[in-house]
Amino acid sequence: MGENWSRRSWLKVAAATPIVGLGRLGAGEGKLAAEPDEAARREPVADLFPTQPPELVREMVTVSHFDVKRVKELVDARPTLANAAWDWGFGDWESALGAASHMGNRPIAEYLIGKGARPSLFSAAMLGQLEVVKAFVAAQPGVQRIRGPHSIPLLAHARAGGEASRGVFEYLESLGDAGADTPPPLGEAEMNALKGTYVFGIGASQQIEITVERGSLSWTRKGMTGRPLTHVGERAFHPAGSMSVRIRFAEDGGTMAMTVSDADMVVVARRK
Repeated sequence: MGENWSRRSWLKVAAATPIVGLGRLGAGEGKLAAEPDEAARREPVADLFPTQPPELVREMVTVSHFDVKRVKELVDARPTLANAAWDWGFGDWESALGAASHMGNRPIAEYLIGKGARPSLFSAAMLGQLEVVKAFVAAQPGVQRIRGPHSIPLLAHARAGGEASRGVFEYLESLGDAGADTPPPLGEAEMNALKGTYVFGIGASQQIEITVERGSLSWTRKGMTGRPLTHVGERAFHPAGSMSVRIRFAEDGGTMAMTVSDADMVVVARRK
């Protein structure tokens, strides 16, 4: 898109500028020998230009969890994708490097950093950079309690790094608060009581599926990515990566109602 845009800009300038001095002349009549390709001039500029295509950003973050070959293909074509970040829902932002870090994927993390991705406390923990992690904690006491993408704690990033990050893991473990909190218990019967399809409008996509996945509840708006839920007590939850959001369930008029509170946005859905 950048190349096509510059060609169009060049044409506008050329139309208002004398031919003399603009470039190589043809052999016949003193005309310019080369003009932009006709097909390229007709190619439309995307409405989101210069924002990067969302589908590429999402793919970049997705494959940064596991596919180093595809990561390299994408970054080779668009180098700035090394810093791509995607909101999976409710403000659960994840960068390409963040994805590689919590998966313990050292080859992808090192490649991205080499291509300009911004190192973080979480990448340092996974890569076993003990002095970096200690410096973070010294500079900002309590920083070890900050959660990464999907609410994954810092200690889990160090664990994902394996033997190479053992020193970081042991240091963070000694702090006592760099790991995950233990949520209030929620039994299988209670989870099953909340399952189902919840509707908040008449549109086909205005539905939310509550399912049980790997021993916990999952929240999925139709057509979107599911969000694991963490129980905080009394049938209230927060979605992964969004600890300030609350999703509450309560009996109302003989049916189960779900209320989603996200800042000034409140959505009420009722089970079919």
